[in-house]
Amino acid sequence: MSTLFLSKKDVRSLLNIADVIKAVEQAFKDWALGRAKMPSKAYLVLEQGDFRAMPGAIPGAAGMKWVSVHPQNQPLGLPTVMAIIVYNDPATGYPLAVMDATDITAYRTGAAAAIASKYLARKDSHTLGIVGAGRQSYTQLMAHGELFDLRQIKVFDRRAATVETFIKSFPAYSVRACSLEETVDSDIVCTVTPAREPFLRSEWIRPGTHINAIGADAEGKEELEPSLLKKAVVVVDDLRQAAAAGEINVPVRNRLFAVEEVYGTLGEVIVGKKLGRKDKQAITIFDSTGLAIEDIAVAKLIHDKAKKAGGYLSLDFV
Repeated sequence: MSTLFLSKKDVRSLLNIADVIKAVEQAFKDWALGRAKMPSKAYLVLEQGDFRAMPGAIPGAAGMKWVSVHPQNQPLGLPTVMAIIVYNDPATGYPLAVMDATDITAYRTGAAAAIASKYLARKDSHTLGIVGAGRQSYTQLMAHGELFDLRQIKVFDRRAATVETFIKSFPAYSVRACSLEETVDSDIVCTVTPAREPFLRSEWIRPGTHINAIGADAEGKEELEPSLLKKAVVVVDDLRQAAAAGEINVPVRNRLFAVEEVYGTLGEVIVGKKLGRKDKQAITIFDSTGLAIEDIAVAKLIHDKAKKAGGYLSLDFV
């Protein structure tokens, strides 16, 4: 046996958003049906940023992602989020691959949000609002474009140049820069910021809106007003992670929202244990913290494609 070493360029050439959506949705099903294993994230917090160890296993695959989040990286020309995955044979433990996971992280996060929108947004949703035009915003549009007939995309970011770059990257879509309030006046809203103070006001959100709260993925982060959570149907990717480090973490700690008020998990909705959207007027929120099983599902996809294609760098590790 040998270990594949897949660079960022290798992984990017093998990534396809439609395939990623299918793999991630299956991972959520496996998790909800007890066929997957996933301890909680372990955080190593430093002054400049943080590191996260994310182990997980799905049927036929196991591994761990080691990911860093350093918001001050932009002036250095480095991504805010960087990651690698060690992908193992669950039967023997042999390391089958070591691969760059920076793009995997972005793709699987966009896929998870689009899957949540599939089950929680109105079926006639045609407008997408994206708050934060960094790297993660790109896969939010890519993934939602696979599942919805998007007729208008509204984008807000405090940096005008970042929005301009985003718009130029999607010439096939009708994308325009908007104010924050205009952006969140959409059928589906994705918040992808590092905010630690809530900026999305409850009064701006009209009935029937679905929100993917993506940015809050560590303790102390928060994008939505707690009063918005109180009047919405809140679905999480994993209750333990959401309570500790997701959108609900600060409101729960401040006793403005209770864990018991969470409607259920996305996996439960996907497999039919819980109903998705019940009426057109409901406001729905998906609290996405990012799950290791999503990463391992995509790692399996990439590994299998690379093995089939051949020609990638490998090393006999053992």
